[in-house]
Amino acid sequence: MVKIKLAQSENFGMGTVITNRVFGEMAEEALQAALQETSRLERLLSRFIRDSDISRINVCAGTGCQGIGSETCELLLRSLEFSERCNGSFDVTIGPLAALWSGARESSEPPCEAEIADALPLVGYRDLALDPREGTAALGRSGQSIDLGGIGKGYAADKVLDIYRKFGIGSAFTNFGGNVAVIGVKPDGSPWRIGIRHPRSENGLIGVITTDGRSVVTSGDYQRYFIGVDGKRYHHILDPKTGYPAESGLVSVTVVADSSVAADALSTALFVAGMEQGVDFLDSYPGTEAVFVGRDLSVHVTGGLRGSFQPNKGIEVNWMR
Repeated sequence: MVKIKLAQSENFGMGTVITNRVFGEMAEEALQAALQETSRLERLLSRFIRDSDISRINVCAGTGCQGIGSETCELLLRSLEFSERCNGSFDVTIGPLAALWSGARESSEPPCEAEIADALPLVGYRDLALDPREGTAALGRSGQSIDLGGIGKGYAADKVLDIYRKFGIGSAFTNFGGNVAVIGVKPDGSPWRIGIRHPRSENGLIGVITTDGRSVVTSGDYQRYFIGVDGKRYHHILDPKTGYPAESGLVSVTVVADSSVAADALSTALFVAGMEQGVDFLDSYPGTEAVFVGRDLSVHVTGGLRGSFQPNKGIEVNWMR
Protein backbone atom coordinates (compact mmCIF):
# COMPACT_ATOMS: atom_id res chain seq x y z
CA MET A 1 0.00 0.00 0.00
CA VAL A 2 1.44 3.37 -1.06
CA LYS A 3 1.61 5.89 1.77
CA ILE A 4 0.18 9.27 0.84
CA LYS A 5 2.48 12.16 1.73
CA LEU A 6 1.14 14.76 4.16
CA ALA A 7 2.38 18.33 4.60
CA GLN A 8 0.82 20.60 7.19
CA SER A 9 1.37 24.00 8.74
CA GLU A 10 0.02 26.47 11.26
CA ASN A 11 1.12 30.08 11.13
CA PHE A 12 -0.13 33.61 11.68
CA GLY A 13 -0.95 35.77 8.67
CA MET A 14 -3.61 38.15 7.36
CA GLY A 15 -4.52 38.93 10.97
CA THR A 16 -5.44 35.36 11.89
CA VAL A 17 -4.20 31.80 12.40
CA ILE A 18 -3.87 29.89 9.12
CA THR A 19 -3.74 26.10 9.02
CA ASN A 20 -3.13 23.82 6.06
CA ARG A 21 -3.23 20.05 5.50
CA VAL A 22 -2.10 18.88 2.08
CA PHE A 23 -2.00 15.30 0.75
CA GLY A 24 -0.17 14.14 -2.38
CA GLU A 25 3.16 13.31 -3.96
CA MET A 26 4.11 17.01 -4.10
CA ALA A 27 2.44 17.98 -0.83
CA GLU A 28 5.47 19.72 0.69
CA GLU A 29 6.27 21.69 -2.48
CA ALA A 30 2.62 22.73 -2.80
CA LEU A 31 2.44 23.84 0.82
CA GLN A 32 5.58 25.97 0.56
CA ALA A 33 4.24 27.64 -2.58
CA ALA A 34 0.93 28.30 -0.80
CA LEU A 35 2.66 29.90 2.19
CA GLN A 36 4.63 32.18 -0.12
CA GLU A 37 1.41 33.08 -1.95
CA THR A 38 -0.34 33.96 1.30
CA SER A 39 2.49 36.31 2.29
CA ARG A 40 2.47 37.90 -1.16
CA LEU A 41 -1.29 38.52 -1.05
CA GLU A 42 -1.04 40.06 2.41
CA ARG A 43 1.62 42.48 1.16
CA LEU A 44 -0.67 43.36 -1.74
CA LEU A 45 -4.00 43.70 0.05
CA SER A 46 -3.49 44.62 3.70
CA ARG A 47 -4.43 48.15 4.73
CA PHE A 48 -1.90 47.79 7.55
CA ILE A 49 1.08 47.43 5.21
CA ARG A 50 2.31 50.82 4.08
CA ASP A 51 3.09 50.11 0.43
CA SER A 52 0.25 47.68 -0.33
CA ASP A 53 -2.15 48.49 -3.15
CA ILE A 54 -4.93 49.08 -0.63
CA SER A 55 -2.84 51.42 1.53
CA ARG A 56 -1.86 53.48 -1.50
CA ILE A 57 -5.51 53.85 -2.52
CA ASN A 58 -6.45 54.86 1.02
CA VAL A 59 -3.65 57.41 1.41
CA CYS A 60 -4.65 59.10 -1.83
CA ALA A 61 -8.40 59.13 -1.14
CA GLY A 62 -10.00 62.18 -2.66
CA THR A 63 -6.90 63.18 -4.64
CA GLY A 64 -6.94 60.95 -7.72
CA CYS A 65 -6.31 57.49 -9.13
CA GLN A 66 -3.68 54.98 -8.08
CA GLY A 67 -2.25 52.24 -10.27
CA ILE A 68 -3.03 48.79 -8.85
CA GLY A 69 -2.31 45.18 -9.75
CA SER A 70 -4.76 43.06 -11.72
CA GLU A 71 -5.51 40.87 -8.68
CA THR A 72 -6.38 43.87 -6.53
CA CYS A 73 -8.63 45.16 -9.28
CA GLU A 74 -10.28 41.74 -9.61
CA LEU A 75 -11.01 41.56 -5.89
CA LEU A 76 -12.35 45.11 -5.71
CA LEU A 77 -14.63 44.44 -8.68
CA ARG A 78 -15.98 41.35 -6.94
CA SER A 79 -16.46 43.43 -3.79
CA LEU A 80 -18.55 45.98 -5.66
CA GLU A 81 -20.63 43.18 -7.16
CA PHE A 82 -21.43 41.78 -3.72
CA SER A 83 -22.27 45.28 -2.46
CA GLU A 84 -24.72 45.87 -5.30
CA ARG A 85 -26.43 42.49 -5.05
CA CYS A 86 -26.65 42.68 -1.25
CA ASN A 87 -27.97 46.23 -1.09
CA GLY A 88 -24.90 47.64 0.66
CA SER A 89 -24.92 45.14 3.54
CA PHE A 90 -21.36 44.37 2.48
CA ASP A 91 -19.10 47.37 1.86
CA VAL A 92 -15.29 47.41 1.59
CA THR A 93 -15.21 51.17 2.20
CA ILE A 94 -16.07 50.40 5.83
CA GLY A 95 -12.48 51.38 6.74
CA PRO A 96 -13.21 54.61 8.70
CA LEU A 97 -15.72 52.80 10.91
CA ALA A 98 -13.52 49.71 11.26
CA ALA A 99 -10.65 51.89 12.52
CA LEU A 100 -12.95 53.64 14.96
CA TRP A 101 -14.27 50.41 16.46
CA SER A 102 -10.85 48.79 16.50
CA GLY A 103 -9.71 51.49 18.90
CA ALA A 104 -12.86 50.96 20.95
CA ARG A 105 -12.05 47.26 21.47
CA GLU A 106 -8.78 48.22 23.12
CA SER A 107 -10.51 50.47 25.66
CA SER A 108 -13.83 48.56 25.97
CA GLU A 109 -15.48 51.91 25.39
CA PRO A 110 -17.73 52.25 22.32
CA PRO A 111 -17.17 55.32 20.13
CA CYS A 112 -19.35 58.30 20.94
CA GLU A 113 -22.25 59.20 18.66
CA ALA A 114 -20.40 62.22 17.29
CA GLU A 115 -17.43 60.09 16.17
CA ILE A 116 -19.72 57.64 14.38
CA ALA A 117 -21.67 60.50 12.82
CA ASP A 118 -18.39 61.88 11.41
CA ALA A 119 -17.21 58.52 10.04
CA LEU A 120 -20.52 57.23 8.64
CA PRO A 121 -20.72 59.56 5.59
CA LEU A 122 -17.28 58.34 4.50
CA VAL A 123 -18.63 54.82 3.96
CA GLY A 124 -20.09 54.24 0.51
CA TYR A 125 -18.98 51.65 -2.04
CA ARG A 126 -20.25 53.81 -4.91
CA ASP A 127 -17.38 56.22 -4.17
CA LEU A 128 -14.87 53.54 -5.22
CA ALA A 129 -14.01 54.09 -8.88
CA LEU A 130 -12.26 51.30 -10.77
CA ASP A 131 -10.84 51.25 -14.27
CA PRO A 132 -9.82 47.66 -15.11
CA ARG A 133 -8.44 48.63 -18.52
CA GLU A 134 -6.13 51.25 -17.06
CA GLY A 135 -5.51 49.30 -13.85
CA THR A 136 -6.46 52.16 -11.53
CA ALA A 137 -8.61 52.73 -8.48
CA ALA A 138 -9.70 55.83 -6.60
CA LEU A 139 -11.76 56.77 -3.57
CA GLY A 140 -13.84 59.86 -4.18
CA ARG A 141 -13.46 61.69 -0.88
CA SER A 142 -10.65 62.46 1.54
CA GLY A 143 -10.81 60.32 4.67
CA GLN A 144 -12.35 57.31 2.96
CA SER A 145 -10.60 53.97 3.20
CA ILE A 146 -10.91 50.36 2.08
CA ASP A 147 -10.86 47.45 4.51
CA LEU A 148 -10.89 43.95 2.99
CA GLY A 149 -11.48 42.18 6.31
CA GLY A 150 -14.80 40.81 5.07
CA ILE A 151 -13.49 39.29 1.84
CA GLY A 152 -9.68 39.17 1.73
CA LYS A 153 -9.22 35.88 3.57
CA GLY A 154 -11.72 34.20 1.28
CA TYR A 155 -9.86 35.47 -1.76
CA ALA A 156 -6.57 34.18 -0.35
CA ALA A 157 -8.09 30.77 0.41
CA ASP A 158 -9.26 30.44 -3.20
CA LYS A 159 -5.77 31.33 -4.43
CA VAL A 160 -4.20 28.75 -2.11
CA LEU A 161 -6.47 26.04 -3.52
CA ASP A 162 -5.53 27.12 -7.06
CA ILE A 163 -1.89 26.51 -6.18
CA TYR A 164 -2.63 23.09 -4.76
CA ARG A 165 -4.41 22.12 -7.96
CA LYS A 166 -1.42 23.24 -10.03
CA PHE A 167 0.70 20.78 -8.04
CA GLY A 168 -1.74 17.98 -8.74
CA ILE A 169 -3.12 17.90 -5.20
CA GLY A 170 -6.46 16.09 -4.97
CA SER A 171 -7.02 16.36 -1.22
CA ALA A 172 -6.34 19.46 0.87
CA PHE A 173 -7.74 21.64 3.64
CA THR A 174 -7.00 25.30 4.34
CA ASN A 175 -8.43 27.37 7.18
CA PHE A 176 -7.96 31.13 7.41
CA GLY A 177 -9.24 31.73 10.94
CA GLY A 178 -12.59 30.06 10.31
CA ASN A 179 -12.66 30.57 6.54
CA VAL A 180 -12.43 26.92 5.52
CA ALA A 181 -11.90 25.70 1.95
CA VAL A 182 -11.17 22.17 0.79
CA ILE A 183 -10.22 20.17 -2.28
CA GLY A 184 -11.77 16.76 -2.83
CA VAL A 185 -12.23 14.38 0.08
CA LYS A 186 -9.91 13.03 2.77
CA PRO A 187 -7.33 10.44 1.67
CA ASP A 188 -9.52 7.66 3.08
CA GLY A 189 -12.36 8.71 0.77
CA SER A 190 -14.55 10.27 3.47
CA PRO A 191 -15.77 13.88 3.15
CA TRP A 192 -14.24 16.70 5.12
CA ARG A 193 -16.18 17.55 8.30
CA ILE A 194 -16.37 21.26 9.15
CA GLY A 195 -17.68 22.16 12.60
CA ILE A 196 -19.88 25.21 13.18
CA ARG A 197 -19.12 26.67 16.58
CA HIS A 198 -21.92 27.25 19.06
CA PRO A 199 -22.09 31.06 19.43
CA ARG A 200 -22.51 30.88 23.20
CA SER A 201 -20.44 27.81 24.06
CA GLU A 202 -16.72 28.15 23.40
CA ASN A 203 -16.07 24.43 23.00
CA GLY A 204 -19.50 23.47 21.70
CA LEU A 205 -20.81 23.00 18.17
CA ILE A 206 -24.13 23.78 16.53
CA GLY A 207 -23.39 21.00 14.09
CA VAL A 208 -21.09 19.72 11.36
CA ILE A 209 -21.12 20.25 7.60
CA THR A 210 -19.67 17.49 5.42
CA THR A 211 -18.24 18.60 2.11
CA ASP A 212 -16.12 17.24 -0.72
CA GLY A 213 -14.82 20.42 -2.29
CA ARG A 214 -16.64 23.55 -1.17
CA SER A 215 -15.94 26.48 1.13
CA VAL A 216 -17.52 26.99 4.54
CA VAL A 217 -17.27 30.42 6.18
CA THR A 218 -18.87 31.63 9.41
CA SER A 219 -19.45 35.18 10.63
CA GLY A 220 -20.49 35.52 14.25
CA ASP A 221 -20.77 38.02 17.06
CA TYR A 222 -18.52 35.84 19.25
CA GLN A 223 -15.38 36.04 17.09
CA ARG A 224 -14.13 39.51 18.03
CA TYR A 225 -16.06 41.50 20.59
CA PHE A 226 -15.88 43.37 23.85
CA ILE A 227 -18.32 43.95 26.68
CA GLY A 228 -18.76 47.67 27.15
CA VAL A 229 -19.01 49.49 30.46
CA ASP A 230 -22.77 49.43 29.83
CA GLY A 231 -22.70 45.61 29.87
CA LYS A 232 -23.57 45.34 26.19
CA ARG A 233 -21.75 43.07 23.72
CA TYR A 234 -20.12 45.00 20.86
CA HIS A 235 -18.91 42.74 18.05
CA HIS A 236 -16.79 43.48 14.98
CA ILE A 237 -19.35 43.03 12.18
CA LEU A 238 -20.43 46.57 11.42
CA ASP A 239 -23.57 47.70 9.64
CA PRO A 240 -22.46 50.16 6.92
CA LYS A 241 -25.81 51.94 7.19
CA THR A 242 -25.77 52.64 10.94
CA GLY A 243 -22.08 52.65 11.85
CA TYR A 244 -22.74 50.29 14.76
CA PRO A 245 -22.32 46.52 15.17
CA ALA A 246 -25.09 44.86 13.17
CA GLU A 247 -28.30 44.09 15.05
CA SER A 248 -30.22 41.88 12.64
CA GLY A 249 -31.49 39.29 15.08
CA LEU A 250 -28.63 36.91 14.24
CA VAL A 251 -25.61 35.80 16.25
CA SER A 252 -24.04 33.58 13.58
CA VAL A 253 -24.24 32.92 9.84
CA THR A 254 -22.41 30.16 8.01
CA VAL A 255 -22.30 30.18 4.21
CA VAL A 256 -21.41 27.19 2.04
CA ALA A 257 -20.35 28.07 -1.50
CA ASP A 258 -18.18 26.85 -4.35
CA SER A 259 -15.76 29.75 -3.82
CA SER A 260 -14.34 31.01 -0.56
CA VAL A 261 -14.46 34.63 -1.67
CA ALA A 262 -18.24 34.32 -2.15
CA ALA A 263 -18.73 32.51 1.16
CA ASP A 264 -16.64 35.15 2.95
CA ALA A 265 -18.45 38.20 1.58
CA LEU A 266 -21.90 36.65 1.82
CA SER A 267 -21.48 35.51 5.42
CA THR A 268 -20.88 39.16 6.33
CA ALA A 269 -23.70 40.49 4.15
CA LEU A 270 -26.24 37.97 5.47
CA PHE A 271 -25.25 38.63 9.08
CA VAL A 272 -25.79 42.36 8.59
CA ALA A 273 -29.01 42.01 6.58
CA GLY A 274 -30.73 39.40 8.73
CA MET A 275 -32.27 36.06 7.88
CA GLU A 276 -35.28 37.10 5.81
CA GLN A 277 -33.41 39.46 3.51
CA GLY A 278 -30.35 37.20 3.57
CA VAL A 279 -32.31 34.32 2.06
CA ASP A 280 -33.39 36.66 -0.73
CA PHE A 281 -29.74 37.56 -1.37
CA LEU A 282 -28.89 33.88 -1.74
CA ASP A 283 -31.24 33.68 -4.73
CA SER A 284 -28.61 35.63 -6.69
CA TYR A 285 -26.07 32.88 -5.97
CA PRO A 286 -27.56 29.53 -7.05
CA GLY A 287 -26.18 26.56 -5.14
CA THR A 288 -25.04 28.69 -2.22
CA GLU A 289 -26.46 27.61 1.14
CA ALA A 290 -26.52 28.98 4.69
CA VAL A 291 -26.97 28.15 8.37
CA PHE A 292 -28.51 30.99 10.40
CA VAL A 293 -28.40 31.10 14.20
CA GLY A 294 -30.82 33.57 15.76
CA ARG A 295 -30.43 35.59 18.91
CA ASP A 296 -32.63 33.01 20.66
CA LEU A 297 -30.15 30.34 19.40
CA SER A 298 -32.72 28.89 17.00
CA VAL A 299 -31.03 27.22 14.02
CA HIS A 300 -32.34 27.70 10.47
CA VAL A 301 -30.76 25.82 7.55
CA THR A 302 -31.42 26.21 3.83
CA GLY A 303 -32.70 23.10 2.09
CA GLY A 304 -29.65 22.49 -0.08
CA LEU A 305 -27.76 21.34 3.02
CA ARG A 306 -30.07 18.41 3.72
CA GLY A 307 -27.83 15.40 3.92
CA SER A 308 -24.68 17.42 4.57
CA PHE A 309 -25.58 19.36 7.73
CA GLN A 310 -25.60 17.22 10.87
CA PRO A 311 -26.85 19.04 13.99
CA ASN A 312 -25.24 18.41 17.32
CA LYS A 313 -27.18 16.51 19.96
CA GLY A 314 -30.00 18.62 21.34
CA ILE A 315 -29.98 21.10 18.44
CA GLU A 316 -33.34 21.44 16.68
CA VAL A 317 -33.16 22.43 13.00
CA ASN A 318 -35.69 24.57 11.18
CA TRP A 319 -35.36 23.71 7.50
CA MET A 320 -35.93 26.50 4.97
CA ARG A 321 -36.79 26.73 1.27
